[in-house]
Amino acid sequence: MFRVLFFSLFLGTCYGQFPRACTDDLSLSTGRCCPLWPTADGTGSSCGEALGRGTCRQIQPDDSPHSPSYPYVGVDDRERWPTVYWNWTCECRDNFYGFDCSECKYGYVGPNCTERKVLIRRNIFDLSWWERRQFLRALDESKTTVSERWVIPVTPYVDFLTNGTKPAFANVTTYNVLAWMHYYVSRNVLLPDGGVFESVDFAHEGPVFLPWHRLFLLLWERELARFVDDENFAIPYWDWRGLDGCDDVCTDDFLGATPQNISGLLSNETVFSDWQVICTRDDEYDALRTVCDGSPEGPLLRNPGTVPDYSSLPTWQDVRDVLELDQYETPPYDRSANFSFVNTLEGFASPDGIASVRSYLHNAVHRFMNGTLSSVGSSANDPIFIIHHAYVDSIYEVWLRKFRPNVSALIAENAPIGHNRGSYMVPFIPLHTPEDFFTLTTDFGYEYDYLIVIDVAWWEDLGFLKFYGMLVGGMMIAGMLLVVTVATTRRFCCQARQIYRPKIRRIVRVPVGPDPAETESSGGETETTPLINKQEPQPRYAVVYL
Repeated sequence: MFRVLFFSLFLGTCYGQFPRACTDDLSLSTGRCCPLWPTADGTGSSCGEALGRGTCRQIQPDDSPHSPSYPYVGVDDRERWPTVYWNWTCECRDNFYGFDCSECKYGYVGPNCTERKVLIRRNIFDLSWWERRQFLRALDESKTTVSERWVIPVTPYVDFLTNGTKPAFANVTTYNVLAWMHYYVSRNVLLPDGGVFESVDFAHEGPVFLPWHRLFLLLWERELARFVDDENFAIPYWDWRGLDGCDDVCTDDFLGATPQNISGLLSNETVFSDWQVICTRDDEYDALRTVCDGSPEGPLLRNPGTVPDYSSLPTWQDVRDVLELDQYETPPYDRSANFSFVNTLEGFASPDGIASVRSYLHNAVHRFMNGTLSSVGSSANDPIFIIHHAYVDSIYEVWLRKFRPNVSALIAENAPIGHNRGSYMVPFIPLHTPEDFFTLTTDFGYEYDYLIVIDVAWWEDLGFLKFYGMLVGGMMIAGMLLVVTVATTRRFCCQARQIYRPKIRRIVRVPVGPDPAETESSGGETETTPLINKQEPQPRYAVVYL
C-alpha cells in the first residue's frame, strides 16, 4: 500500500531541466536537486533511495578544454552545466530514470521498469486518420496546458554576477517549455561589461548536434504521449527528400495550410493559426539585456519556398551522398569542418562534405520554410520542427548502423564549448553526455518503420494487395501459356500426321494365265487358276511407308 502511495504521488513527475521541485529557495541555496520521496518516519528519502531507485550524488563536470572559440569563463549559466544552479542531482539505479528517479529509462515500462517496449516512428503520411488526429491533439493540448513539472528561468545570469539577484522562474505551457529549451541552448551571452557574445551554441555547429536532438525528441515524445494517455504513442517523421514543396504537410489536415500571401500567416482552418510563439526577438533581448521570459510574441509564420536560394527541398541524392561520409566529425570540429558527417547533415557543408556558406540538408529545410522555423532560437515553435528533426534523426540512425562507430569518434577535447564527449548536454536534467546518445535507437526503445528488418515470408513482405495482384496476374499468364502450348501442340500433331501417315496399297489376287509359250504348245487353250476354296479371292494388303 505504501509503495502504491509512492507511485501515486510521483506518477506525474518527470525528468527535465529546471524541475519545479528543484527551484525552491532551499534547493537553490544548497545546490541540491534531489527531491524527497515520502517515508514512513516522515523524514523523506532523496531520489527514492529507500526504495532502491536512486541516490543523491555530487556532480563532477568534465573540465576537458574546449576550443578557443569561446574565450570566457564564468560569464554564462550554461558553462559547466548545471553547477550554477545545482551541484547535487539524482543518480538513478537500474532502469529507473528522471530527476527524482520516478520514471523508467527510455525503452522500459512497468512498475519496476523491467519490461522492454519499442515504439515505432512512422512517416506522417502513413498515419491513419485517427492517429493523425491524436498527434495534432497532443500538440495543441501541450501548447495550451501549463506545465505542472517545469518552469523556466527569466533572470539573466549577468544579473546574478553584477547585482546578486536571486533567480526568478516563470510558468509556461509544456510545449513552450520545450520551445524555450531550444532557444536557451542557442541564445547569445550577455557579458558583464555590457557586450554581447554571439558565437556560441551548446547544441548546434558541432559534434553534439545529433545526440542532443535525439535526446530532445525523446523528451518531447514522452511528454506528448501524456496528453493522449497512450503508451504506444510515437512522433512521426516527414520524409522531405525530393518533394516539390510543402503542399503535402502544409495543409489543414496536417500542420496548417499556408495561403499564397506574403504575410506568412496560417489558414484560419487550422488550430495552429491560434498559436502564439515565444523567444523570437533575440535582438530585442540583447538590446534590453534580458532573456526570453515565455511571453507570447505573435502568430506562427510560414512562407515556404519563397526564398530564391532555397525554393526546393533536399533531394534523394543529397541524402545518399551524406551517408557516404565515414567520419563523424573532423577538425576543427565546428561549422567549417570538411568531410564531417555531422557537419554535413546539419547543413554547413554540401552533401559531398565540403564546408560552405550556403545551407544544405537539415539547414536548408529550415531556410525553405521562411518563417518561424527559419531562426534557430524560434524554430521549435513550429510543430514542423518535430517531424523534420525526426527524419534527420533517422538519417543519423542509418549512418550509425552502417559504420558502427566507437565513442572515440566523438572528440574528447577542443570541440566548441558544450560539445566535448564528456560535457553534460545543456539543459537536461537528469544529466547526459553526447556519448550516451551516440548509439542505436533500439537502446532507447524506438525504431523507424523503414529500418525495421523482420524475418517474414516473401509473400508477407509484399503486402496483401501486391501479393494477390501478383497471384492473379501469375494465374492469368499461366493460363495464357497453357492455351498457347495446347494450340501449338495440336498444330504440330496435325502436321505430323499429314507427313508421317502410312500409305495403304491394296493387293488383290487375280487369275494368272499360262505362259504364252505354253499356250501355243497346247493348242491355244487357256485355263484359269481356280479361286481358293471356290470363294472370292481374299485381298491382301501391303503397308508401304513412303
